[in-house]
Amino acid sequence: MEKEVKTALVTGGGRGIGKAIALKLAEDGYNVVINYSKSSKDADDTVLEAKKFGVDAYAIKCDISDYREVEKMIDSIIEKYGHIDVVVNNAGITRDNLILRMSEEDWDNVLNINLKGAFNVIKFVSKYMIKRRKGKIINISSVVGVVGNAGQANYAASKAGIIGLTKSLAKELASRGITVNAVAPGFIETNMTEILSDSVKSAMINLIPLKRAGKPQDIANVVSFLASNASDYITGQVINVDGGMVM
Repeated sequence: MEKEVKTALVTGGGRGIGKAIALKLAEDGYNVVINYSKSSKDADDTVLEAKKFGVDAYAIKCDISDYREVEKMIDSIIEKYGHIDVVVNNAGITRDNLILRMSEEDWDNVLNINLKGAFNVIKFVSKYMIKRRKGKIINISSVVGVVGNAGQANYAASKAGIIGLTKSLAKELASRGITVNAVAPGFIETNMTEILSDSVKSAMINLIPLKRAGKPQDIANVVSFLASNASDYITGQVINVDGGMVM
C-alpha cells in the first residue's frame, strides 16, 4: 500500500520565515500549499524551489482576514489533496507607532491579519482535522507577544492573542488528536528587519545572550519538529526561538 503524502498549508509562505518553513516542510516530504495575499512572484518562486524536493506544491491567493475567502481556500485544498495535515499560521504585518499616533486603521489591519487571520484558517481547517482525528496546528507568535515592545502595541497585542488562541485551542482539540503549539521568534534576519538602522540592529543584538540575530531556518527547524510525529506529546506550548533574549 502506497504511503499517504501529507499536506501542509503555510500562510504568508512566499518569503522570509514563511518561505523557510515551506521549503523545510517540502524537504521533509510534505506537499506544500503556499498562501499569499498580493504579488504572486515570491510565492511562485518558492513553489519552484519546493518542487525540487520531489513533492507537489502550489501557491494560492487569499486575504486571510476575509472569513469567506479563507473558507474557499481551505475547501479548495481539501478538494485537491483530500486532507490538510499541518497548518502554519505565519502571515503577519506590522504598522508600528506610538499609541498616541497609531491610527484605528493601523490597529485594525494588524489585528485582522495577524490574529483574526489565524482564527479564520483554524476555524475552517479544524473541522477536517477533527474528522480524521489528527492534525498539527502551528502558530507563529513573537517574543514581542510575550514581553511587549514600545511602539508596537498593535503587533504585540496580536501576537499575545496568538498565544492565548494557541493555549485555548490546544485544550479544545487535544481529545481529537490535534496538537496546537506556537513558535515565538526573536530578532530574525528578514525583510522586516533589514530596513532597521545599524544602530537599532546593534542594540537588539546586545540584548541577545548568543550575540547574533537568528535566521529564518532557525524557525523552520522548530516548525519541522512540531509538524513531525516526534512532537506528538507536545501541545499548548510556546517555544521561544530567540537566542536567549526572553528567559
